Amino acid sequence: MANYSDVVQKARSAFRNGRTKPIDFRERQLKQLLWMLEENTTAMVEAVGRDLWKSRLEALLLEINVLINEVKNVLFHLKEWTKPEKPSKGLVNAMDGLLIYNDPYGVVLIIGAWNYPIHLTLLPLVGAIAAGNCVILKPSEMSPASAELLAKLIPNYLDQECFQVVQGGVPETTALLKERFDYIFYTGSAAVGKIVRAAANEHLTPVTLELGGKSPVYIDNTVDMNITVKRILWGKCINAGQTCIAPDYILCPKEVQSSFVAKAREVLQEWYGSNVKSSPDLCRIISDKHYKRLVSFLNNGRIAVGGETNSSERFISPTILVDVKPTDPVMQEEIFGPILPILNVDSPSEAISFINSR
Repeated sequence: MANYSDVVQKARSAFRNGRTKPIDFRERQLKQLLWMLEENTTAMVEAVGRDLWKSRLEALLLEINVLINEVKNVLFHLKEWTKPEKPSKGLVNAMDGLLIYNDPYGVVLIIGAWNYPIHLTLLPLVGAIAAGNCVILKPSEMSPASAELLAKLIPNYLDQECFQVVQGGVPETTALLKERFDYIFYTGSAAVGKIVRAAANEHLTPVTLELGGKSPVYIDNTVDMNITVKRILWGKCINAGQTCIAPDYILCPKEVQSSFVAKAREVLQEWYGSNVKSSPDLCRIISDKHYKRLVSFLNNGRIAVGGETNSSERFISPTILVDVKPTDPVMQEEIFGPILPILNVDSPSEAISFINSR
């Protein structure tokens, strides 16, 4: 295991020397990051393909292009965003000349996520660079191909003292969290988020926790069912449902359920054909542990659509469950997979009460 005190000290020395503060340095590093994305697009697509079976189109749209657009947008606005701000004055300081300068925090720890291993690891890095921070970047060990690629590329494009990559699993992350950082940005589960928060509290370190949750959808008989089904299924099927803002479950009246299920069956056939497993557009589940957890949910309620599985590929077809009870295991935690339970309610107010009670 690496000596993380040395890693952090290396970054802290660079920050204290003022290397990251000049705007031209930040611009130069952002341009380097942009070139890294543009020059290594194919390698990144292949890496997330090995980790999650992502199609080239999905990887380009949701991993690479979104980052390229973010870097370009930040570069366009950077000088404007870093200008001193003139605050309003009161009677006490009416004669004073006041300016607010936004200074960087210092050394930032970014812990990336496995479900979008390029996007969700590098997106906070863009903001950290723009704000003038040094960064210790920890990609997720659950997406090893992507983590290895980032560890290889970043030292070739970015300042090697200001921006460092640390690899490893739980022991390495635990050791890293014992160090003092000036800011921590974590993307992942609520359970690990609590651990990160507790570690940050030891040093009163500010944190951003980008966590998951159960994202409900309410539909009634006033919707355009064709559009509604396609939008919900797109959100549930992209990345095999392994997205923190994917629709988690549906609340709808009983009479709406049958038309939703019928249209969903039709749309899934249109998108993926009769042999769903052979479709190149469906990702796989990230690990055996997550696969087994998701398969256990298929015993909740009744399978109305889908339900196909293959353990050797960690494949689960897009699945709709009906007759699900609020007490079923599938309703007790974020699903994070291509399984969509439907629960019946009679009105919007009942749906709101149900959501607020969770």
